[in-house]
Amino acid sequence: ERGMWANQAEFLLSCIGYCVGLGNVWRFPYLAYDNGGGSFIIPYLIMLTFCGIPLFMIELALGQFSGYGVITAWRASPIFKGIGYGMMVVSFLVAIYYNVIIAWSLFYMFASFQSVLPWTSSCGKDWNVNSCVQTNDPIYTTTYLPDEINGTFASNITKVKRISSSEEYWRNRVLRINKSEGIGDPGTVLWDLVLCLLLAWLIVFFCLIKGVKSSGKVVYFTATFPYIILIILLVRGCTLDGARRGIVFYVTPKWDKLRTAKVWKDAATQIFYSLGTSFGGLLTFASYNKFRNNIYRDTLIVAIGNCATSVFAGFVIFSVIGHMAYKLNLNVEDVVNQGPGLAFIIYPEAVSLLPAPQLWSILFFFMLLTLGLDSQFAMVETVITGFMDEFPKLLRPYKTLFTAGICTVCFLMGILMVTEGGLYWFELYNWYSAYYGLLINSLILSIVAAWGYENTIRDDIKMMIGFNPNWYFRINWMFITPGLLLFVIIYSGINSVPISVGGYVYPKWADDLGLCMSVTCVALIPIYMVYRIIR
Repeated sequence: ERGMWANQAEFLLSCIGYCVGLGNVWRFPYLAYDNGGGSFIIPYLIMLTFCGIPLFMIELALGQFSGYGVITAWRASPIFKGIGYGMMVVSFLVAIYYNVIIAWSLFYMFASFQSVLPWTSSCGKDWNVNSCVQTNDPIYTTTYLPDEINGTFASNITKVKRISSSEEYWRNRVLRINKSEGIGDPGTVLWDLVLCLLLAWLIVFFCLIKGVKSSGKVVYFTATFPYIILIILLVRGCTLDGARRGIVFYVTPKWDKLRTAKVWKDAATQIFYSLGTSFGGLLTFASYNKFRNNIYRDTLIVAIGNCATSVFAGFVIFSVIGHMAYKLNLNVEDVVNQGPGLAFIIYPEAVSLLPAPQLWSILFFFMLLTLGLDSQFAMVETVITGFMDEFPKLLRPYKTLFTAGICTVCFLMGILMVTEGGLYWFELYNWYSAYYGLLINSLILSIVAAWGYENTIRDDIKMMIGFNPNWYFRINWMFITPGLLLFVIIYSGINSVPISVGGYVYPKWADDLGLCMSVTCVALIPIYMVYRIIR
């Protein structure tokens, strides 16, 4: 038996939990920080309006109308079944590194049980280096050197860039990246992180063992709890000295940034990450719906609520960044190294400023855990359901065993990202697993749904909800969405730059490997077309 959602609330909360995840409180803030704050919000909102919401509706319609997973749903247009396989590849690749973030959250949550939060202690620990400067130290140090000519002592003022102990803890204790020279030097396996990764995959396995019948009950808590913690952190962050500096940086655009390809590429991929479009998770969830469910209403609720959550989480984190800039006497853009670790530097700093910081730290990282698990459930379920619906007689009797096999493979592939040089591999996955391939896959999906569908998708939606989608959806499906995606793909390709992390530029072989990873999902579309024609 395939199973169904017990009620409408389970589906809606699952979609909210899937879309409102680490992409909102982890990926969105660091991309905004990397792209000049307000400069990122403008293309983000444009991509949401003209790409995110229309594609969201398409996926829900395909899944609910067909009642099948990402592969079998394309019986509507069999020659394009490769789109479904491409969606599964994207979800599989992202699931591998996404659970590493959950493992980091587990590590921090366990560390929060100490009497003193380890990232708030002063410099001088094993993981600190000479660049770590305590908050109360002056930013300028004055040394006195002898003047050889006059026999007097002249002062020499040396500027010291402060690095918070929370950043030192993240880089040199959790990741231990200071012991690796680059992506070609993974170093030793970090067994404490490996155990956290194993625990993360065990949680995913046991929550998915019965499919939506089990995961649908979990989301009642995991989809609502994060908002409570974020509201508390925002209230506390806005009362800190210097918070205004960070918020002003966040909402003020740097117009020159809008001329760069990177900010448009990042905004486009972030929409797909946060809304989950073209990953197949929405299609999979909708396939467990009743046929008459109002997907028009669900699209607007989830998409707009998701965007609002991203912007809201940005205020939380940038208020704390402003406070750190105030304490360290630095510009907002110089507070921390840009990258995915931003959330594991700023948020820990924020909870340490609350009363009973250990309690709030535990609650916060438990919140990150719940946010990540909702999205992880959807991506892994996309892969499992896709194969189950395509090969029901072969796999459905062994659903538990097949689920265990998928989780095991992903765990083994993720071990590379919990080594001393694991962050370099993590960034490679993060940069390329859902990049060109995902954008091209989304372009083909929008064209096929609007122009190549056997019965137009408008007719299918009308059959389900009783009325045709309005002019906004029709114009976007037929013209604006594919046109904007094509623009982003071409513009990003012309202005592409090699991947880099901080000051480290990846070697060419790593960049080529990432490109191969990215185009794998879209390469399956023409390959399946040829197979289908020959057959």
